[in-house]
Amino acid sequence: MRDSRPAASALLASLPPAREDAGALRESIRAMRAADDVLVGIIDDDPTGSQAVHDVQVVTVPDEDACAAAFGGPAGTCFLLTNSRSVGEQTAAELTEEAARCLTAAAGRLGARVELVSRSDSTLRGHVLAEVAAISRVRRQTVGAEPDAVLFVPAFIEAGRVTANGVHWACAGGELVPVGETEFARDRLFGYAASDLKEFLAEKSRGAVRREDITSIGLTHIRQGGPDRVRGLLAGLRHRTWVVVDAVEYSDLEAVACGVLLAEERGRSFLFRTGPSFVRALAGLEPKAPLRGAELAPSPDRSEHGLIVVGSHVRQTSRQVADLMTRGWTVDLELDVPAIMSATGDVVASAAREVTEALGRSDVLLYTSRTFTAGTGNDSFAVGRAVSAALASIVGQALTAIPAWIVAKGGITSHDLAVDALGMRRAVVAGQLFPGLISVFRPADAAPAAMGMPYVVFPGNVGYDQALTQVVALLRELKA
Repeated sequence: MRDSRPAASALLASLPPAREDAGALRESIRAMRAADDVLVGIIDDDPTGSQAVHDVQVVTVPDEDACAAAFGGPAGTCFLLTNSRSVGEQTAAELTEEAARCLTAAAGRLGARVELVSRSDSTLRGHVLAEVAAISRVRRQTVGAEPDAVLFVPAFIEAGRVTANGVHWACAGGELVPVGETEFARDRLFGYAASDLKEFLAEKSRGAVRREDITSIGLTHIRQGGPDRVRGLLAGLRHRTWVVVDAVEYSDLEAVACGVLLAEERGRSFLFRTGPSFVRALAGLEPKAPLRGAELAPSPDRSEHGLIVVGSHVRQTSRQVADLMTRGWTVDLELDVPAIMSATGDVVASAAREVTEALGRSDVLLYTSRTFTAGTGNDSFAVGRAVSAALASIVGQALTAIPAWIVAKGGITSHDLAVDALGMRRAVVAGQLFPGLISVFRPADAAPAAMGMPYVVFPGNVGYDQALTQVVALLRELKA
């Protein structure tokens, strides 16, 4: 059944004009953070959450020293990866709680306060309630009180995922549609029906969070009232009230971030469940032009050819893989998922040999079979982990070929390759290949064979049909 709400074009046309003071808002955010020693700690359920930021660091292990080093960067911002979208709810909560404790302790060592952000999917997939509850427990145990409110801000501006009048929209086929009508809402693990975010929270909580108990910050509040109006709306909230936040432009998010900091100056306390874009706003980061040329170049001791590894199974990814294969640029190697699950033959060792040999003469595309259908629930999580482990083992062995660069397609895939194949403990997010989309990591603490290699983190649910082809084209130009 299709959503009966008005078309996006009519809805967006009815909105007040966007604010024109974004630069001043960013400056105010940075000034307030500096004055109050406020760091931003992002608990990220896969590595793709950093695609809206630049010159910040990601940490892949819950290690206080690594997080303190990351906080020491100029942005005062640290992403701590949990990969919790790849596991069941209880394990996800445990990983999140561990990460929250680590970030809080690292900030405490630096004499600072930390904003804790639970960053997840802009198409609403993930352990929403369990992960926020885990962070709230840590907050209660460390500062003696739970947060006054939880801001729910799933917008990802660059990818066309926006919220207006409490309804979350996603760009599909070049048009904005309610997110509940997209393929992401039919996810076998995190599926849902509602596009209205209040209804979504009630649905996901099985009624524990009631729609009438959720408040909202709308675009009229944000655009006409600005940060002071946001502060006023937040001032009276208590007991971890959920707040749905509208956002269509970055200036909307920056006005909200500024209002949050103003409210915190008056003693209020908040947590955040967000998509990628609000992190940039809360950090007060300026936009950065896409990376090109020398900014992408691998170190001169690396080989000539690169590796593309595709684990994501969303249809968007499959279309992108199909387009890349038509170009004739790559040796294409399929990893047979049923054979991995049945342990038929030495599939991983054989694939590793093929990839390593092929990298000596060509760029290589390694992709999981597209026709395999996993089950639901914990069995599906197990399949995903087994396949991701196989990919990581193959790539780890293929590092002996010293690839010039690696593209990892899919959030869980990119996490497991970074940790298990590249030995990456900490990396710098250099920036993105397109405005706010597709991050490039520069390993700062990783296996020797991974140092000096651009590592491209490409979400499974991002990009038009030719996007993977365009990414590979940009990287191939580096050796021209």
